[in-house]
Amino acid sequence: MANNFIEAYYEKIWSGKITAGKWIKLWYQYVISGLSEGRFFYDDAKAQKAIRYIETFCRHHEGALAPQLIVLELWQKAFLSVVFGIVDVNGFRQFTEIVLIIGRKNGKTLFAAAIASYCTFADGEYGARIYFTAPKLEQAALCYEAYYQMISKDEELDALAKRRRTDIYVEENNASAKPLAFSAKKSDGLNISLGVADEFASWEGDAGLKFYEVLKSSMGARRQPMLLAISTAGYVNEGVYDELLKRCTRMILGSAGEKKLAPFLYMIDDIEKWKDIEELKKANPNMGVSVTKEYFEAEIAIAENSLSKRAEFIVKYCNLKQNSAQAWLPAEAIEASGTEPLSLSDFKNCYCVGGIDLSQTTDLTACTAVIEKDGRFYVFAHFFLPAQKLEYATARDALPYQAYVERGLLTLSGENFVDYKDCFAWFRRLVEEYQIYPLKVGYDRYSAQYLVQDMAQYGFHMDDVYQGTNLTPVIQEVEGLIRDKVFDFGDNDLLKIHLLNMAVKKDGNAGRCRVVKIKPSDHIDGGAALLDAMCVRQKYYAEIGHQLKNAG
Repeated sequence: MANNFIEAYYEKIWSGKITAGKWIKLWYQYVISGLSEGRFFYDDAKAQKAIRYIETFCRHHEGALAPQLIVLELWQKAFLSVVFGIVDVNGFRQFTEIVLIIGRKNGKTLFAAAIASYCTFADGEYGARIYFTAPKLEQAALCYEAYYQMISKDEELDALAKRRRTDIYVEENNASAKPLAFSAKKSDGLNISLGVADEFASWEGDAGLKFYEVLKSSMGARRQPMLLAISTAGYVNEGVYDELLKRCTRMILGSAGEKKLAPFLYMIDDIEKWKDIEELKKANPNMGVSVTKEYFEAEIAIAENSLSKRAEFIVKYCNLKQNSAQAWLPAEAIEASGTEPLSLSDFKNCYCVGGIDLSQTTDLTACTAVIEKDGRFYVFAHFFLPAQKLEYATARDALPYQAYVERGLLTLSGENFVDYKDCFAWFRRLVEEYQIYPLKVGYDRYSAQYLVQDMAQYGFHMDDVYQGTNLTPVIQEVEGLIRDKVFDFGDNDLLKIHLLNMAVKKDGNAGRCRVVKIKPSDHIDGGAALLDAMCVRQKYYAEIGHQLKNAG
């Protein structure tokens, strides 16, 4: 028997009584395990206080249900229990950055307005400063107006609140709320207790990213602030949505150090099932409440006859952004792929495939060899870094590069530029010292041509690999092999870090994908070199597959 709404929701989504997508299931699994392991704690009184407030004071302000009180669904009660009920060792809210990605017409603006109302009147924060933010004031005003209308529908709240020219003010606790558009000048000196980032999928590129960071940094003086980012998927590339989705999925997969982020990602799992009502419930938890099944059936009928309408349906109702990126590999799968050191001496007289990623002449370069034996794939990855960049790279990446040098994973090559002759020498060493023979070597097309020519002249069979959506089948194969624990990366921590830094950017219509970095500053060279090697293995398997098995 569940003791609270978090446990009740967790039990129902994992038993199948409530349909939920993989990200929601994994997120609540993270929450439950965190509670059981004592990483954070549950305060039922705080959770119930928020729930009771909303169901007692918050009303629908438009539509068929106006002016009735809001009746929260289980997913909303679980959400509020996580946000307001989970606390740290000091009793303050554990999660201060909340991301809710959910399909259109699921009541997200109403829900955000209700949360803002609670934070204004009942959260116990004297001098609360609440901002409804968006690129333009008109957009910011949408949630702000919903908030105001909600307050005005309750006599007690309406008597406490005063609408002024630019804000709503509550004298009793010195709280105020106002809409805020992008403006670095006006954002200076903000002391936000609650920031609502409304429809952040439409926040354009660099300006949106900078403003989002301004909102986060302005909460530092509060004990338990909250940045509530709510949105349906959208069309803007390389903006706040892409950045948050990568961070959220990486955190859920356990490969990030995030402690304050709470991601609620309601989206379908399988784009091929975009018109399946049961699949659509994963992106629309309020189906049957704020939006009917018949509404979706009518929208599907329209989308089936128009490519543009289908694309819009997939974005807004399936909640899959076209060309969005999600973290690629779960941390536990990477960690399970070997912990003991590998030795090239154990693979003498073996065949392999190789990969080279040389995209940065002044930074990390990676070479890989993949050896298949007894049904396992053993990966040797070696990295190269200019000697003059060692101290800088160590500070920048917060990684112990000197230790990697001492462990034999990294070679300091050249002074300010990687000397590609060292890469050539690494592959020659495989052949001459260990009798390990690369049958094919894949390299990215930006590699130095003289290196490719030298290696070809030596006798290596070189193959140009373009790391675009053409690698989709390779990416899928590698992911499957890693999840099935077929790969062994040994104790190569640097390679594992590079794999965890990789996200997969998907083309929603074609189902194709390519790898990108989780963050612009991340390094993925080792993972890219691995894909180069696996690409030539897949491409030439009919020709060399028998030899690669090293069966005897």
